[in-house]
Amino acid sequence: QVDVTAMARLFGYVDVTDSGFIAAVLSIAFNPLFWNVVARWEHKTRALSQVFGSPRTACCCLGAVILLLNGVRSHCFTEAMKSQPRLEGLDCHWGYYSGLAILAIGTLFVISSFLALGFTGTFLGDYFGILMEAKVTSFPFSVLDNPMYWGSTAVYLGWALM
Repeated sequence: QVDVTAMARLFGYVDVTDSGFIAAVLSIAFNPLFWNVVARWEHKTRALSQVFGSPRTACCCLGAVILLLNGVRSHCFTEAMKSQPRLEGLDCHWGYYSGLAILAIGTLFVISSFLALGFTGTFLGDYFGILMEAKVTSFPFSVLDNPMYWGSTAVYLGWALM
């Protein structure tokens, strides 16, 4: 027999039928799926580079689409957080400031990753044949293997706690 009390308690705090929650889950799942499929397709076919006239222009356009999708994802996430029940234990100053600290650390990792990689390095330039001269090993890559992913996760966790 399986003890499902922990899952039952979790679902008592999360309304999985809420349309905002569903939109957030779908946008969170869709974004990396979309950009990875498009980037791999470009790597195999070079179709976007041909349509846009150059790999750099195509990469910048994909980067703009990714940024737009991330804006939609952030909006969906924010709306979902507004409509979900709040945990009483986190609805206090320490919960807010803990979330703010986690968000700040995540933002540090995301921004420093972007600065270390540049626009095309951040937005899948290697799939377009735009390669960096050397592997980036400076901060934050000297601290974490995937600082952009960890940073983004921390941003959303901090946001949720706040």
